Amino acid sequence: MYLTSEKKQDLFSKHGFAKAKTDTGSPEAQIALFTFRINSLTTHLKTFGKDFSTQQGLLKLVGKRKKLLNYLMKNDIGRYRSILAELELRK
Repeated sequence: MYLTSEKKQDLFSKHGFAKAKTDTGSPEAQIALFTFRINSLTTHLKTFGKDFSTQQGLLKLVGKRKKLLNYLMKNDIGRYRSILAELELRK
């Protein structure tokens, strides 16, 4: 499987708000997880272009990530800017 529990714990410890391995619910941790999954699905779709169910799932993940980013932007602009810099989402 492409996303093991060790990889999830690593993502949560790097990008969690409290920087703890158990911090799975913070917006930063969720955005990091969604970004990893989006990147994985994007590489899959480059190979298999007609996989429409994966394409639909990818669009749903992008929408969820966008909602979380909007939430962070409205409530704490510093955390929003830091997660954008960490994950290199904006150029």
